[in-house]
Formats: sequence, structure tokens, C-alpha cells
Amino acid sequence: MPCALCSAETETSAYAVTGGPEGATTEICDVCAAQIAETTEPDHWRCLGSAMWSEDAATQVLAVRLLERLSDHDWARDLSDQVWLDDERRAWVENEIKETIHRDSNGVQLASGDTVVLIKDLPVKGGGFTAKRGTSVPRISLVQDNAEHIEGRVEGQRIVILTKYVKKR
Repeated sequence: MPCALCSAETETSAYAVTGGPEGATTEICDVCAAQIAETTEPDHWRCLGSAMWSEDAATQVLAVRLLERLSDHDWARDLSDQVWLDDERRAWVENEIKETIHRDSNGVQLASGDTVVLIKDLPVKGGGFTAKRGTSVPRISLVQDNAEHIEGRVEGQRIVILTKYVKKR
């Protein structure tokens, strides 16, 4: 089966297209899957000129999302301007689930359950105290829709902390 994006006659695998109907997938090759992850060769995506007209909704949505990601290239902007989507597919394109990556003040990636240390005295609004520099905050939680916020317990109170004021222990 050819790749739905680049039409390469090679082995393909199902690629989930999120934000739309449950279980929506399209069949793509390993090269396209790797390019989606890192987009290292923008010229590889010139094939989207045909994929964006696919009758398969998942393929069309993925092609349009990739064109929008490549919008700093003139050819991608031109293709994106040409495509017409009905309201349902446009909503699916715009409903892309973006992964938020939380990073501490040194750029180290944080995960739920990590322990962090405050690098600055922080007044706690509504708490009536100041969380002192050097305070350890164990078992943090990540705020899913905001990569700059984490939650943790300091002096028995659950507070929101800006990631720029912590470092991973």
C-alpha cells in the first residue's frame, strides 16, 4: 500500500490523526513518520500538494496541519492558501492536541512526580507565607494546558509554581 502522504511504494503503518473522530488514522511510511516527528527536510513535504486533496479525511487533515507547520516556506503557504475545507474538517485541523513540555529554569524536562527545588523566594498568594529559596517540593504535578505551571505542596498547601523559579533535583 502506498504512503498516503508521499505516495512511496513501501511498507506503511497506521498514524493516528488526533482531535477528530475516535480512532482516525492514515497509512504513512517510516520516512514521513520520522519527518513528522522532526521536520528536518522541508522539501520532502512538497508531496503534500496532492495529499491535501485526498478524499480520506484523516489524510487531508494531516496534510493541512503539516503545511501550516511549514508556513515559513513560500511553497507551503501557497499550497495552504489553495486548500478548501468544510467547517467540520477545518475544526479538526485546528483541534490538534499539542503536547506541553514542562522545563525547569535550566531547561531540564520535568515529569509528574519529580522533586524540584525553589530558586527564589516566592510569596504565596492567599497563603499568607513566603516559600523560601531552597525549599524542596516533592511529587509535583504538571498543569496540562500550561507548560509554565506546575503544582506542588509547600508547607501543607497545594500551590501553583512557575517553572522558571524551580530546578529539578
